[in-house]
Amino acid sequence: MPDRPSHLWKDLPPDTRQDAALAFWRDESSSDAEVHHAEAIIAIAKRLKFRPKSVQALPEERLARYLAQMGDVSDGVATRALIAYHFQTKRPLMAAFLDALGIAHENGLITEESITPPAGPALTTAIDRLRAAFSEAEVLLYLKTLLVLDGDTWVNLGPLFPTQDAPEASKLG
Repeated sequence: MPDRPSHLWKDLPPDTRQDAALAFWRDESSSDAEVHHAEAIIAIAKRLKFRPKSVQALPEERLARYLAQMGDVSDGVATRALIAYHFQTKRPLMAAFLDALGIAHENGLITEESITPPAGPALTTAIDRLRAAFSEAEVLLYLKTLLVLDGDTWVNLGPLFPTQDAPEASKLG
């Protein structure tokens, strides 16, 4: 189980990483998007041995391709990409999960100021509902994203993931 957003990014299948990278570049609504875009532009420029200004002028599809090819990105860039990916492409999954847990939301965005970490049995039931409607890969990525980005709220997801010592004990794998 990845413990940091950058590790989760590195583990993404190439097509998912490409989709997340494109979502990252299309995300202009968050307050920190500009900062993370600038950070990614500098990293891409260093990798390509280009000037940042030249990279900045590239179309977002090319920027996404270059970013997706980078296994090593900062936690900030990985976090922004994972969030953008889920909000741009996985809202029905997010909404279904929160509905199954009885957590108030607007199209997958939690509206409560603070929530009590859902208990294991409630999470297991919610995950089973997701598995009935979405692919295993989508479900696992979403759950891993929740755990790595907000481990305090989703702390009870951790025991549901396999450990290297006891993969048969997993409720997710």
